[in-house]
Amino acid sequence: QVQLVESGGGLVQPGGSLKLSCAGSGFTFSRYVMTWYRQAPGKERELVASITDTGGKTNYADSVKGRFTISRDDAKNTVSLQMNSLKPEDTAVYYCNADLLGTAVIEYWGQGIQVTVSS
Repeated sequence: QVQLVESGGGLVQPGGSLKLSCAGSGFTFSRYVMTWYRQAPGKERELVASITDTGGKTNYADSVKGRFTISRDDAKNTVSLQMNSLKPEDTAVYYCNADLLGTAVIEYWGQGIQVTVSS
């Protein structure tokens, strides 16, 4: 019943933009800290951006700070990641994560979506 479904990925040229979306269902979305992770070939999974359950605080990896923006719409059970000024090193599979109150006691993952930045 619980689902996190990512959408909006694809191929984009360096300097371009993409917006990822993640739709949740089967749980009380508003109670969860939402985070975008990514995993590039040959690298460990890393945190990209997160937003608190209240939406009042965000944090970003240094590598994306100033270029990416995370937001949430609890009325629609969605979290988005606006990615601007994309670089080839942003190429990765991006995963949506829901963490109840940010405690890791109850945690859900999306299936992942490919983002490729290439000319």
